[in-house]
Amino acid sequence: MSITKQMQLKKDVTPFENIDPKKSVKQLFTSFVPLVLLWYGSYLSLSVSYVLSLALGAIAAGFVIRTFIIFHDCCHQSFFKNRKANKIIGTIAGAITLTPYEQWKYSHSVHHATSSNLDKRGIGDIWILTVEEYNAASFRKKLQYRIYRNPLVMFGLGPVYVFLLLYRFNRRGAKRKERINTHVTNLLIAALYALLIWLVGWQAFLLVQVPIFWLSGAMGIWLFYVQHQFEESYFEKEDEWSYVQAAVEGSSYYKLPKLLQWLTGNIGFHHVHHLSPKVPNYRLEEAHNATPPLQRATTITLRTSLESLRFKLWDERNRRFVRFKDARAG
Repeated sequence: MSITKQMQLKKDVTPFENIDPKKSVKQLFTSFVPLVLLWYGSYLSLSVSYVLSLALGAIAAGFVIRTFIIFHDCCHQSFFKNRKANKIIGTIAGAITLTPYEQWKYSHSVHHATSSNLDKRGIGDIWILTVEEYNAASFRKKLQYRIYRNPLVMFGLGPVYVFLLLYRFNRRGAKRKERINTHVTNLLIAALYALLIWLVGWQAFLLVQVPIFWLSGAMGIWLFYVQHQFEESYFEKEDEWSYVQAAVEGSSYYKLPKLLQWLTGNIGFHHVHHLSPKVPNYRLEEAHNATPPLQRATTITLRTSLESLRFKLWDERNRRFVRFKDARAG
């Protein structure tokens, strides 16, 4: 893609960056209110059937994802025009999703600025090794990488490690504003959980909250994982790396059924989001449909996205993801 076409593509998407406060407020109500009602319904269902409680909890987990998308837009300053409003709503949504606003905003902005750049991996990304790096690694590093990339670890233990442990602490070098926000988020989480335990008891709280937490956490990690881990993705060294190509060729269009698309806040239009993070989630589909070059992005579905579980290493020579056994064969 030429520089001229890249600049034009960025320009074409710019009109969709306009924020509609009414739509943002409506999204708050269509996310927070159902989540509260479903949580309460899951609790009431404990006296009827735990299977029913789990079913309602699974739906509630979808609304946790929807709440996270609001949090995500606030971090990009694309939910409200006012920065303070974004921070307040983002911090509240962050407490619900166990994610500190300022800390995640920093790591996610680095992710956007360095996505698909082989020379700038390590912050806000899924751990990716190239075939050459893996073959040259020590036995210990190979083992660590294999454990990390195992689906049972990434999606089973990952939510516990990331959302319960990692996000409770400040990163090294964090500025004062970020450190304070992490502590405030932790206090909000503690207060919310203490209130719920006081209202329903600790046993009922755990029976309801643990499945919702784990399922929403696993789904969140899956969405982040799958939209950059497809076979013919885009990765380049710093000298050849392009922000626009990383967005359009290194991020997928995850074509989901309409209900799941709604629950996940249109984040399936990930190529549009990476091209212009200022586009509110409720305008991503509109931008995609109105911009023909974006419609040529790699499209994955629920079925084809499962293939990404096989991809473990980036093959620089053939410019595609491969399995571990392919690396040995090479």
